[in-house]
Amino acid sequence: MNGTTGTSGTPRVIVVGSGPTGLLLAGDLAAAGIPVTLLEKRPHKTSNLSRAFVLHARALEQLDARGLADDLEAVGRPISRMNLFDGLTLDLGALPSRFNHVLVLPQYEVEKVLERRAAEAGVDFRHDCEVTGLTQDADGVTVHVRGGEDLRTAYAVGTDGMRSVVREAVGLPFPGRSAIRSVVLADVLLAEQPETLLTAAAVGDAFAFLAPFGDGYYRVICWHRGRDVPDHEPVDLDEVKEITRLALGRDYGMHDARWMSRFHSDERQAPSYRVGRVFLAGDAAHVHTPAGGQGMNTGLQDAANLSWKLAAVLHGHAAPDLLDTYQSERHPVGRTVLRSSGAIVRLAMAKGWQLPVRAALATALNHLAPARRKAVGQVTGIGYRYPAPRGAHRLTGARVPDVATAGGGRLYEALRGGRFVLITQDAYDPGTERADRLTAARWASDRRTTVLVRPDGYVAWAAEDAQAPDIEKALATHVG
Repeated sequence: MNGTTGTSGTPRVIVVGSGPTGLLLAGDLAAAGIPVTLLEKRPHKTSNLSRAFVLHARALEQLDARGLADDLEAVGRPISRMNLFDGLTLDLGALPSRFNHVLVLPQYEVEKVLERRAAEAGVDFRHDCEVTGLTQDADGVTVHVRGGEDLRTAYAVGTDGMRSVVREAVGLPFPGRSAIRSVVLADVLLAEQPETLLTAAAVGDAFAFLAPFGDGYYRVICWHRGRDVPDHEPVDLDEVKEITRLALGRDYGMHDARWMSRFHSDERQAPSYRVGRVFLAGDAAHVHTPAGGQGMNTGLQDAANLSWKLAAVLHGHAAPDLLDTYQSERHPVGRTVLRSSGAIVRLAMAKGWQLPVRAALATALNHLAPARRKAVGQVTGIGYRYPAPRGAHRLTGARVPDVATAGGGRLYEALRGGRFVLITQDAYDPGTERADRLTAARWASDRRTTVLVRPDGYVAWAAEDAQAPDIEKALATHVG
C-alpha cells in the first residue's frame, strides 16, 4: 500500500474505487476542506483501457462547475448530431446548454483531469490497497484492508464498480439480469477511416460500434446475438472483423490490435444507495447497457449530488437527514437510465415484427418535438429534475442552465467554489457568516425571480419578488 499525497490523520470520508465517480467525489470533498482518503486496489499507473467514450451535456456542466470542462473540450471531439436507427437523428444543437453536443473522448482523459484536481485538493491516495470488507456502528465506519491496518472514518462511499466489495459488505443485493452476452472489445488500427466520428449499426444478429481514441487507435465494440460464450473465451481479430463486417458492411482494414477482451453487459440496480453511514455511487449502485453512453455520465452526477451533502453535514451546516435525499433524488434517475439504455439496445437489435414498430417510433421521434426533447433530455442528462416539496415554487428541483449574471459572469463560474449561489435582481448581502458556503450574484437581465442554486446546479428554493425576510429564511433552511 502506498499513500501518494494528501491529508494525514483520520479521514472523515473514505472513498473506495478511483474511477471517474470516486475521483470527482473525493476531489469535491477535499476541496470543501473534508479530510478524505481514496482507496484503490490497483497499482497507480495510467491506463488506456476504457469502456466509456462520451461526455454528455449535464456531465460537462458539472465539470464546468469545477473548472475542468474546457480542458476536456480541448482534447475531445464534439458531435452535435447522433444518428441512431431507421433515420432517427437526435440534433443536439438546440440543447439549452453551453455544451450542445456530445464530447467524444476516452474515459482515461476524464480520469486524468479528475485525478489531478483531487491531488491538488489534498486527497490522500492509497493504491495497491484492497478493501476486503467493512463494519459500521452509530459513530462511524471501520474499513478492512488486506494486509494493512483497519481504517476508521465517519462515512464510506463505494465507487468500486459492478462487483463492489462495499455493496456486498453492507448486504445489499444487486438484482437484475444479463442484457447482452459475449460483447467483444478491441483496440485496433484502421486502414480506412470511417465517414463519421462515431460509427454504429445493427444488421440482423450483428451490432458494431467504432470510436476513436485520438492516438490513431479505434475502440471496437461488437456483438453477435448467436455467439453466446463465457467471458474468459479468447478473442481473436478475425472474430472482431467478421462481426463488424456483418453490422457495418466492412471492417475498415482492422489490424494491429493492441488489446482484445470479452464481457457481458448487465442491467442491475441496488435497491438502496445508502445503508447507515455507507453509500454507493456509479457502477456500484447501478449498471446498464452501454447504449447511449450514459454510464460514466450518470456516475459523475451521483458524485456531484452526494459530495456537497456530505460536506454540509460534516461541517455542521446541515442535519444528517439531508443525506437521505441522495437516495430519493438519484435512485429514480438510475432506474430511468437503466430502462432507457435497455430500450435503445433492444430497438437497435430489433428483428422480425419488431422492425415496423421501431420504424414507427423513429418517425414519431423525428416529427414530435416534445417526445424528441424528452429523449434528448434523458440521454444528455439535462432533462432530469429532483422532487420538490408540496407547494414549492415551480423551479424547485430543476436543473439551472448556465445563465448570465451581472458584470459579464455566468452561473457555472460562480459555482466553482462549491458553494450555493443566490441570484437576485437587486444586490443582496448575505453576510460574512455564510461567505464560505454562499455566493451572491445578480441577474444580467431584468428577471425578478430570486433563485437559490445548490452546489450541484439544481434549484434549492425560488420565489417571485422575494423580500429580505423571505431570502433570509430560505438561506437559514438550505445553507445553514
